Amino acid sequence: MSADGTSGVSTANGLRHGVTPEGSLQGSLEALAQLSTQRSNLRETLTHVATLAVRAVPGAEGAGLTLFEPDRPNILVATSPFVVPVDAAQYGIGQGPCIMAGREATVVLTRSLGKDRRWPDFGQAVAQLGVQSSLSLPLITADGVIGTINIYAHRKRAFSGASEREGQLYSISAAIAVHSAQQLHNTQTSAGVIAKAIALVMKRARVGAVEAFQLLQDFSERRQIELSALAQLVVDRSVTVERLGRLGPH
Repeated sequence: MSADGTSGVSTANGLRHGVTPEGSLQGSLEALAQLSTQRSNLRETLTHVATLAVRAVPGAEGAGLTLFEPDRPNILVATSPFVVPVDAAQYGIGQGPCIMAGREATVVLTRSLGKDRRWPDFGQAVAQLGVQSSLSLPLITADGVIGTINIYAHRKRAFSGASEREGQLYSISAAIAVHSAQQLHNTQTSAGVIAKAIALVMKRARVGAVEAFQLLQDFSERRQIELSALAQLVVDRSVTVERLGRLGPH
């Protein structure tokens, strides 16, 4: 876990190091559109999105994707092993193009990280890893910036104006795909927790599933606690129905 509380990084090793071919944006967008029809977990979907970003942006060799998670550690994925220490350095130091892109909701292009005066400590650290170019793309939705895609290359000036334009176009569709995957994941997680809470109440109160759900729902409404949050309390604390009254606001 990094200094800012980020979680471990998942990587995909299916991409070879090297510059991606020109003209692959359309194919990446088409593949991105198909993600919504696939049943993948959240990390797998994020890794697919990052992998397609590498294919979409001329000059790219690898990419990382950071998903900002409220009240939880951020999720980080990477397409290649060399990306992991780059992103780790950025979050550990607390400066860099990804952090700027997320905070300012803007595309950040760097053609020579080692000489970029905007983040001297990060630039120097990453230059020692042999990575010189970066393109950071904010994932912007109606809810704000939900994450960033950080695209890297080893050589200087790897990204052109076309790289920036195509990356920005890709990020628009990527933000939609990531947001949808995040919402689906949250919904599935909430449903699973509620199901566990119902099972606990059934066992300890010796009632059926309908009655157990009604007990939870009634308490949720009376104490103005969201059902998913109440269910998490029940699961985490393994409380009985009789003790539920102690959990909510009085």
